[in-house]
Amino acid sequence: MTNPSSSSLTIDYSDEVATAKQRGAPIVALESTIITHGMPYPGNLDMARSVETIIREQGAVPATIAVIHGVLHIGLDGAELEALSTTQGAMKLSRADLAFAIAERRTGATTVAATMIAAARAGIRVFATGGIGGVHRGAEQSFDISADLDELARTGVIVVCAGAKAILDIPKTLEVLESRGVPVVTYDSENFPAFWSRESGLKSPLMLNSPAAIASFQRTRELLGIEGGMLVANPVPEESEIPREEMEIYITRAIDNAASEGITGKAVTPYLLDNLFRLTDGRSLETNIALVENNARLAAEIAVALAMK
Repeated sequence: MTNPSSSSLTIDYSDEVATAKQRGAPIVALESTIITHGMPYPGNLDMARSVETIIREQGAVPATIAVIHGVLHIGLDGAELEALSTTQGAMKLSRADLAFAIAERRTGATTVAATMIAAARAGIRVFATGGIGGVHRGAEQSFDISADLDELARTGVIVVCAGAKAILDIPKTLEVLESRGVPVVTYDSENFPAFWSRESGLKSPLMLNSPAAIASFQRTRELLGIEGGMLVANPVPEESEIPREEMEIYITRAIDNAASEGITGKAVTPYLLDNLFRLTDGRSLETNIALVENNARLAAEIAVALAMK
């Protein structure tokens, strides 16, 4: 269902999402770079379908977000999801180039920042992803800091993730989030997770142990007029994690490989993920899928709790 807004921006809502909006049903936004840049086909399509199914099983509606031939899609039907999973050369869209892709009628997948913008525009309050971007290691020289952090400070969406990606400088990432006033809540743990690992070695700034408590926290922020998003860190299930000490060995090797090959900018993260897949004999991808599914489940539960009056 395509709906033009008052500002003439055309947004295409899937039939499922449009119906959910009309009913006031809980909706969970999903990014699309994990489909186009994070996993190979057909595993990316299987993962996307699985995540959407998990959200539906919890009583919410999934809304995978992407730009297709210049149209912002909020929710993809089965054919669109499959087509995106095999798309070659899709742009990786953040705040800086989301509007560019729409204006130039390009196809692109949304990162955390772009998904937050689109979700907020569509009135969706909860978003499930794998891990957020953050301060890259060596950022004191490269100034490589993800736009995700500023987006969390300005856009009022709850982002459920498995922590910051462990390839990043997690202490500096948490410092930036604190300085931006972004609440960082770890679900049911006092330890902030590190994506593939349940613990980063850092204490979480805040901890809550139920979706209802997270929803209550968000409602109170809104009553106080506090703008910006909330980061909910959800540790990967114990049976699926790769311990931090082991993972750090692989990450160091992958970063060294990227440096030796001159990989920079937006190419760094997909390069490192591919390197880690090979270094871990595929275990990193298995853990990635497990944590995304785990995050989708919690995000749906939060969305349902928020929808309760």
